[in-house]
Amino acid sequence: MIAIKPVSDLRNYNEVLQDVADESPVFLTKNGRGCYAVISIKDYEKLTATKTLFAELKKGEDSAKEKGWLSTKDVRTMVGL
Repeated sequence: MIAIKPVSDLRNYNEVLQDVADESPVFLTKNGRGCYAVISIKDYEKLTATKTLFAELKKGEDSAKEKGWLSTKDVRTMVGL
């Protein structure tokens, strides 16, 4: 369930943190507008890993566009299969 709370609720941060669960962040508002998101470490690590993966995939795609694609046979030879 999505939890939206004013940032002033951080005065009693224990209650805010109790609402944070895996895949269920708490969104904090300031002056009625979204300002912050509090997420679990597990979700943060997942987001970071996803961002890194997409960056590496982008590098591979750019390299393939620049240098050309490898055939399946060439890849198997490179990895020793």
